[in-house]
Order: sequence, then C-alpha cells, then structure tokens
Amino acid sequence: MSHEVLTREIGRSGIAASAVGLGTWAIGGWMWGGTDETQSVRAIEASIDAGISLIDTAPAYGLGRSEELVGQAIAGKRDKVVIATKCGLNWHSGKGNRFFEEDGVPVHRYLGADGIAHEVEQSLKRLGTDHIDLYITHWQDPTTPVAETMEALLRLKQQGKIRAIGASNLSAAELGEYLATGALDAIQERYSMLDREMAETLLPLAQPASVSTLSYSSLALGLLTGKVSATRVFTGDDQRASNPRFSAENRQRAADFASALMPLAREHGASIAQLVIAWTLSQPGITFALCGARDPAQALDNAGAARLRLGGEDLARIEAARQTHLAAIS
Repeated sequence: MSHEVLTREIGRSGIAASAVGLGTWAIGGWMWGGTDETQSVRAIEASIDAGISLIDTAPAYGLGRSEELVGQAIAGKRDKVVIATKCGLNWHSGKGNRFFEEDGVPVHRYLGADGIAHEVEQSLKRLGTDHIDLYITHWQDPTTPVAETMEALLRLKQQGKIRAIGASNLSAAELGEYLATGALDAIQERYSMLDREMAETLLPLAQPASVSTLSYSSLALGLLTGKVSATRVFTGDDQRASNPRFSAENRQRAADFASALMPLAREHGASIAQLVIAWTLSQPGITFALCGARDPAQALDNAGAARLRLGGEDLARIEAARQTHLAAIS
C-alpha cells in the first residue's frame, strides 16, 4: 500500500480531510472500561503522523476528557488536523430532555441557542483552539426547533468559531428540516457491514444535496477487526459485555468472516480491519469512515486503510464473505 492518503471534501465547505478519521469515543473511557490516557494521546499523535487529518470527538466522551486529550495531542499540530466535535448533550443547564447519566451526572439533549453558545466555548477551551472545523449536533433535541439550532450555528460560523455544520443521530424528517436551511455540510451516522439502514433512510436525501456522510462504528465496535476472539472477556463498564451482537456465536461468525478474507488481505498486504474500512469507503454516499483507536498500533492499522485501494473484484469477494458469514448477525 504505497498510495497517498485518500482525502475528501466535507460537503460544500471547501474543507478537505482524510477519508479515514480517528474516532475518540473510546479514548474518553466512558462505556469502554476506562482509558489509558498516555496511550490515548500517543494514538492520536500516531494517527496524525500517518497522515490522518480528521479527528472526531465530543464533550460527552468522558464528560470533556476526550476533548482534553485531543487538545493535548494536537498542541503545535493544529494546522495538520480537521477537528470535528459536537454539541447538544450537556450537563450544565438541566434544560431539554434528560437522556442518560454518565458517572452519576445527568446529561440532557438540548440544542437551544444558549446551550450551544456555552458548549462551543467549553469545547474550544478543552481543545486548545480558536475554531472548530466541523461542529455537529450530537443527538437531536425535540424541545428545540431545528431553525433555532441552525440560527445559533450559523452565528458561530459568522463569528469564525466553526467552519462547517453537521448533524448526527437524526431521522429522515429531521434531516429534511436541516436541509431546508441550505447550510448543512455533513451528517454522522452509524454505518457498517452490519448496520446499513442509513442507505435507505438518509443517504437518498443527503447525496443529492451534496451533504457528506461520516460513518461511525465502521468496525462495529471492533467486532469486524478479526481480533475479537470468542473467548474474550469484556470488563468494567465496557458496553460490549451486555451487547447481544458480541455473543460467542456472533464472535465466531466474525472470526469465520475474517478467515475467509485472509487470502485477499495477504494479496494487498492489509489487515482485515483495513479491508473492512476500505469497503465502507467504497459504498455509495459514504464520504468518511470514523474508526476508534486506543493505542498507536490500532491507530496505524486504521490509517493504513486510507492508502488501500480496492478494485471491483476485491469488493465482490468481500461482499460474498459478508453475505456468507455476517448475514445472521443482527
């Protein structure tokens, strides 16, 4: 894999970023059984050194900890990265809809103008920067009209605090409201070999409007890396411990899928995870694939997918293996 890192543009913003992005939910520790902060910073640094410019984070990932670690890692390297972070999950005001508790702290979905104005300043401080490249509404707030939310985001854009606007975890109806403003650059949604609903619901609306798509959980929380054995034990608050998708039977199916792709992986000098990420980026309407990494080795492996180019025959072989081994995983 000697190709250049694949880059793509975020909507009509004029901002180009690596098609493979580093997702930093796990780095925040919450729902992932804690985090090794030194390794986390090194993972971010390794990604940047490998040519990955897109870094995705959010205040809710560890109640600000993920953003702080990203800020540490990009110090002195701000010009090399495109930062995506989010708003709309807050624990400072109590406004909006109560959504969940994180470490005993109630977190609400709230996208009112005052909440966004507060959140952006907190994120800028934690990230150690004066602007956010892509600012995304994390979860939608039924108590606030989209028009009010977009008005607040456009104000931030005019002030130079954000450069592009995105929305995540939304319905087709909500996407329609965002599109009506003409100012949406990207959506961010779960998409993988196991989660393809978005192709039917959101992409038919987003693609004609030149709205980019950032897929998250591209490796299905690690299940599709070929590295999660049937005997693996998940500890602490790791969400995978109670996730039916990580049953021993499903992990065996994923292992069989990985075995089926090993010949193709060897032909390309690639890992199973790299094949899966490259497959994701080949799907119509998927612009960026966000992949988590908690140490430099994982970060470098994911980054390699941005240099991998798959042909039509390669994609057909991957699709056949997907249908044979993964179809039973819901």
